[in-house]
Amino acid sequence: MDYIKVAFPKPADDVKEEILIALLADAGFESFESEGDKVSAYIPAKDFKKDLLPPGFGNPEIELIKDRNWNEVWESNYNPVLIAGKVFIRAPFHEKNDDAEFDIVINPKMAFGTAHHETTALMIEYLLDKGNDIKGKTVLDMGAGTGVLAILSSMLGAEKVDAVDNDSRAVDSSIENAAVNKCSNIDVKQGDASILPAKKIYDLILANINKNILLSDMEAYAKSLKKGGEIIFSGFYENDLEDIKKKAATLGLKFVDNKTKNSWVAAKFKSY
Repeated sequence: MDYIKVAFPKPADDVKEEILIALLADAGFESFESEGDKVSAYIPAKDFKKDLLPPGFGNPEIELIKDRNWNEVWESNYNPVLIAGKVFIRAPFHEKNDDAEFDIVINPKMAFGTAHHETTALMIEYLLDKGNDIKGKTVLDMGAGTGVLAILSSMLGAEKVDAVDNDSRAVDSSIENAAVNKCSNIDVKQGDASILPAKKIYDLILANINKNILLSDMEAYAKSLKKGGEIIFSGFYENDLEDIKKKAATLGLKFVDNKTKNSWVAAKFKSY
């Protein structure tokens, strides 16, 4: 998939930078970098329009990033990551960390989803908190990306895991990574919330996407969640949490708690 990279001059203070990234996230941008004097955001080329760019943040540089061999990009730019001291996520060319409880090998087939982002780390922390509670449960991973959350759910003992993504490259990546990690109980499907069953079959739903999609698709998630089941949302900022909580309350989802990291949020809800 081709992406558009938009690089803004870095704002003068952290608050303005957070506002810029929040506005871009609301507009559908998927991933962000803050390096040097630039703040960069990425969005699939097919979804990009200039009127999505927020005014008042200087003149951005716009660059088309053609589809490429993301394995080579990852190998040259990324290091393995250890999350919560327990989950080691690496590529095949990285050495295994024998001290980590969970070793996840990822062959990336897309630009993003390699577990370096704050929201993925927060979701992983929530899964580790649940620990043995996942054993024998049914799990849905929406916006699966490279399949990291689905794979960890399987390793934690989930009986069945459905992984859904609307990007064909992400689907291929999740299928390959599930096989590499010998997780035979992961079923990967291409699509969005419209393909979810309108009956309560999941004990746990993981949705690490973005605020707009979460608000739009939350009703479908709630219909697929068993009574007493839990759903964990992420992909949004602290100042968006109230909007997520209000929408969830209208659908019978009770707020439990949340985690934050660098202004990003993951929040847990329970059906009742």
